[in-house]
Amino acid sequence: MKVFWGLWKLLTLLFWAVVAVNWLMPFVFPLNLLVPATGGLLAVLHLLEVLLCNRSLKGRAHPWRDRLKIVFFGVYHLQTIPAPTVSKAFHA
Repeated sequence: MKVFWGLWKLLTLLFWAVVAVNWLMPFVFPLNLLVPATGGLLAVLHLLEVLLCNRSLKGRAHPWRDRLKIVFFGVYHLQTIPAPTVSKAFHA
């Protein structure tokens, strides 16, 4: 599964590159409006993911690096983070 998550991360990075290229050299008519709109929607969704997953990232070694990766890759980075293990101290 790590290969698939890595592939999706690569495709997401490619999408952000397309958005950046569109800012430098605008595409033809329908795309010059659709690409930034889609990029903006994706950025809002990724920021929402960061807000929703903020609490689970606090115990990580580098939470700000994880937050930045979520802003770029979204759920594809969240899937690569291992699930937190329940400590024996929390058991009653």
